[in-house]
Amino acid sequence: MLYKKLGKPILFRMDPERAHHLTIDGLSVVGSFPGGKQLLKSMYGVPYSPLMAQQLWGLQFANPIGLAAGLDKNAKAVKGFSQLGFGFMEVGTITPKPQPGNELPRLFRLPEDKALINRMGFNNVGTDEMAKNLIKTGKRDIPVAINIGKNKTTPNEQAEEDYRACIRELYTYGDFFVVNISSPNTPDLRNLQHGNDLKRLLDAVTAEMQLQQEKNGHTGKPVLVKIAPDLTDEELELTVKTIKDSSISGIIATNTTLSREGLVHSNREQAGGLSGKPLTERSTEVIRRVYQLTEGKLPIIGAGGIFTAQDAYDKIRAGASLVEVYTGLIYEGPGILTSLNKGLHNLLKKDGYTHISQAIGADQN
Repeated sequence: MLYKKLGKPILFRMDPERAHHLTIDGLSVVGSFPGGKQLLKSMYGVPYSPLMAQQLWGLQFANPIGLAAGLDKNAKAVKGFSQLGFGFMEVGTITPKPQPGNELPRLFRLPEDKALINRMGFNNVGTDEMAKNLIKTGKRDIPVAINIGKNKTTPNEQAEEDYRACIRELYTYGDFFVVNISSPNTPDLRNLQHGNDLKRLLDAVTAEMQLQQEKNGHTGKPVLVKIAPDLTDEELELTVKTIKDSSISGIIATNTTLSREGLVHSNREQAGGLSGKPLTERSTEVIRRVYQLTEGKLPIIGAGGIFTAQDAYDKIRAGASLVEVYTGLIYEGPGILTSLNKGLHNLLKKDGYTHISQAIGADQN
């Protein structure tokens, strides 16, 4: 309520990227000062429910709602975000070397469409700085995934070296990893979703994960692949087959879209990836298809246009084990976590489920 009446009107009068940095910096400060975490938890925390808790890949998720990559790019506000009611979060996308990203302006609101368009271009501080930020967070309250990408100047033929470098530098700091090959804002990145390029990349990623696992005396960490919503059905089949054959732990469906179908706001002309409400149905369709193609054997994290508990539930029933929000959080504020969790809890109960796992892929069983 506070966000809708006070925070949002102020932030939405600002340039979107400035508002973004102000939010991250603010959460970082509050999460770090004595009593700050408790304050955030008392304002926004979500009560624990055994109905919603899951164990996946050996990790505990208190609830299925996560924060998508792109908001806390440099892992500055992990302490703050972890108190808002999320079950997990992604940080990044990070690249081995720092890079400024694309020219400003590069983030645009489309309020009538409940959407955002971004062409950030993987602006981030690089792996060294992210490692320092993750050390500062100390003991984690929720699982943290590190979303990794390649530097803009690295050609696709050498892309696997960048992904390996990210894993090498950050292995000990992430609970799991996400290979981002689906952002539309790094030239030719999406080409890595196909054929031999994808196989070569995933072979390199899994080899590096194995190497780091042995080096650190660890039992292993999950690695997921994030795919685009704009793949044709034939492309999706081939991509999912390659992922299935590569010992990858799961799939995130989906990243932002290049589609502009049905948009009314004048910012629809801007280049970049579209997120938010216009993506709701398409991302659910992709989840449904991925679940079919993997026969429900590979966990899916569903992302794209989640604003209500029904949106999240539709993705879970289509086959997602977990879901992520981004644009919904910008438009609705941190209160969205309580409404999503409470609403999901009620929808599960209404359908007679005693645990969330019973609803995963229920529309296809």
